[in-house]
Amino acid sequence: MYRSIRTTFALFAVVGLTACGGQAGAEAKGSDEGKGAPNDTAKGGAAKGQQAPAQPARQFAFGNSAAEAQQCLQRRQARLDSAASALQADSAAKRPGAGKNPLFAKEQKWYPQMPQFMDGSILPCNRFVVYYGNPNSTRMGALGEYPREEMLSRLRRQADAWTQADPSTPVIPGLHLIAVVAQGDPGPSGHYRAQMRDQQVDSIYQMAKSINGVLFIDVQVGTDDIRNIMPRFEEFLKRPDIHFAVDPEFYMRGGVVPGRRIGTMYAADINWVMDQLTRIVRENNLPPKVLIIHRFTRGMVPDVENVRLRPEVQLVMHMDGWGAPWLKYDSYRDYIVRHPAQFTGWKNFYHNDTKKGDPLTTPQDLLQLWPEPLYIQYQ
Repeated sequence: MYRSIRTTFALFAVVGLTACGGQAGAEAKGSDEGKGAPNDTAKGGAAKGQQAPAQPARQFAFGNSAAEAQQCLQRRQARLDSAASALQADSAAKRPGAGKNPLFAKEQKWYPQMPQFMDGSILPCNRFVVYYGNPNSTRMGALGEYPREEMLSRLRRQADAWTQADPSTPVIPGLHLIAVVAQGDPGPSGHYRAQMRDQQVDSIYQMAKSINGVLFIDVQVGTDDIRNIMPRFEEFLKRPDIHFAVDPEFYMRGGVVPGRRIGTMYAADINWVMDQLTRIVRENNLPPKVLIIHRFTRGMVPDVENVRLRPEVQLVMHMDGWGAPWLKYDSYRDYIVRHPAQFTGWKNFYHNDTKKGDPLTTPQDLLQLWPEPLYIQYQ
């Protein structure tokens, strides 16, 4: 049961969104421009009789070395262990509320066993602070609600607030673009979703670069399959500062129209996405990709324990729901902390969280959570 804490459906919200489905060539995968005929060298091998060329050193504008990432994780683990031990030793101490109890987080085995870090790993040494939405809609989030310069200025101020609250964790700003939007009608594709054109996606990427930030490409599958949609964005994902996200709320099964019920994304789907990101990282000598999976009910990802972690992908299970702070803390405990994945995220809704007079959670509020969310999204 997800009670009143749910995201605002994107259905019907994208006025003027250019749908790619059914338009001449627009549903094709990323552009083939610059691609030649396949050969052994292009595949990463070497022509017969030649030694395979060594790959250049992996370059990364964001992130840390593998050793630094491991040290950051050890420090976070030590802080959690210390807080849990202190609480356990003081039998008279009042137990913190939902989501803020280090002892509960420790009992759930945070932090989970992780694969060896790669150079360029952004987490857990840094924190993302991003604006979410679609530029063609003022109703889907901050990314489209404000004019470009005002939006970027607001994002900078929000990122600065996090830097001031937690100076020990560098902030990486970002834009989280809903590039495939669930719809209430089947549209030209017949799958109840509309896709943005490459030119539009690239324009948001350029915005992110203008503030030395990153881009997250977010997909709402509708009645389609992620295996059909993700390849469309592969050319973008070859860029080291573009990452990926999927929203299970709109991953519909059995032809159910988005908005009629909450969707589901299984571990097999997540593993497939992670396999593709792993391949892209290896083939293009990239730093690890970050994958965001939205969640605010158990049924959205019912078997997260079957997700296979790997060094090339850093997984964030993102608490994506709106309501009063106490309700959101409950959801963080029940759907994020209780089901350890790898790292955690949190979404604030500027309007929906506060429409009944409740305050928006602040960086200081969220730094009391265990584990601390390292991906903060504002809608």
